[in-house]
Amino acid sequence: MTLPVTYFDDEFSEHAAVLERTRTACRDDIEKMRRAWADCIRRGGKILFFGNGGSAGDAQHLATELTVRYCRSRKPIAAIALTTDTSTLTAAGNDLGFEHLFSRQIEALGREGDIAFGITTSGKSPNVTRALETARNNGLVAAALTGRDGGDLKGLANPMIVVPSETTARIQEMHILIGQMLCGALEIDLGLVPSP
Repeated sequence: MTLPVTYFDDEFSEHAAVLERTRTACRDDIEKMRRAWADCIRRGGKILFFGNGGSAGDAQHLATELTVRYCRSRKPIAAIALTTDTSTLTAAGNDLGFEHLFSRQIEALGREGDIAFGITTSGKSPNVTRALETARNNGLVAAALTGRDGGDLKGLANPMIVVPSETTARIQEMHILIGQMLCGALEIDLGLVPSP
């Protein structure tokens, strides 16, 4: 099979189109998420990131940006990726079922006022949905970064950012862009780095 000569240009064009739709459609929700993150950290809370597959990678990436640094050296910001402890993940998956991977950790580590930040491109990951339900029932802020039409997270996650695309790769691209923008904004909001 031969790669179409327009393949790369088509990918760039689709990315650019989703970027523009996201900029317009998600502006208010990104601002709402920014305020939620800043309020949580100012109150002494933490952000618990989680997701599956590529979203698990994003969870680890964003938690690292906060606990270590995003652009400049500064005080650490409290964040945990619930996707990294292989003993906990395999025990929960084996003993309780895969749908409990993140909800069990939220029960153990989450405190009232913390943010449970689920990442799922489809909005239909049962373990993310269950984790956000557990978070909400335990006084955490159930927040999400998703795509398509929001899936099962509509009415559950608040705040929630929904990338307006049906293409998983484009949603993932917007997720890491939005996540990094939120990390940068949080550093500024907390007065840890100067405003550009």
